[in-house]
Amino acid sequence: MLMSEQVQKMKKSKRSLWSYFFSVIPSFIFIIGFIPVIVGFYILQRYFHYFAFSSPWYFVVFPFVIYVGAVLFFICELYITGGIIYLFRITYQPGTYEYSLRNKNTFKWTLICVLYTPFRKFLEIFPVGKIKQSYFRLLGMKIGTNSLVGGVIKDPCLTEFGNNVTMGEYAIIYGHIHNMQYETIFMDRVRIGNNCVIGAGAIIMPGAVLEDDVVVAAGALVTKGQVLTKGKIYGGIPAKEIIKKP
Repeated sequence: MLMSEQVQKMKKSKRSLWSYFFSVIPSFIFIIGFIPVIVGFYILQRYFHYFAFSSPWYFVVFPFVIYVGAVLFFICELYITGGIIYLFRITYQPGTYEYSLRNKNTFKWTLICVLYTPFRKFLEIFPVGKIKQSYFRLLGMKIGTNSLVGGVIKDPCLTEFGNNVTMGEYAIIYGHIHNMQYETIFMDRVRIGNNCVIGAGAIIMPGAVLEDDVVVAAGALVTKGQVLTKGKIYGGIPAKEIIKKP
């Protein structure tokens, strides 16, 4: 028992060291994303002398300039992180893995966390519509036609949406589960069929399968590996079929 505790302490100390390294990556991406904004401001000053504020109209327009700069920065961040993940094929596969950088799937998962998670928060704030869909596709998510990806997708590369899927606000889809006692991470795909509705605040765990025409009620919990049968309505914690009264 003592030896096991010592091994776990060593693993945790190692994890704390490499976590510092990964924490630097989002900061670096933020800096790169500011470059197009700075170039735009330079052009405004170089050719239009905008920041001299020689006219009252410059003060009126200034909030719009800041807004456009913020949107440009946001879009740059999305396509920088999405482009890196897409070009280098940074995706992980289903399975149970040691929570260590020595494992390639855990390494890729950690890398995606630091690239994707900070900017996922932006997606919850800004209504970017189709840009959000294209970003998720860069991250490896399969999305059918006419589908609305609301809520939070924790693991895009392990998530599949069919056609005409509606995912409500504050719903969450997980593709992984931590087990810190055993220092492991479990990953599995989540498959959402055609014409499904996921209610607001619903939670879907790894390995879940929603067959076609399934409705998940608001606030329901679809458990790990649960299969929801075609055409049924599910609700509650854990999710169970809701029988319509005759």
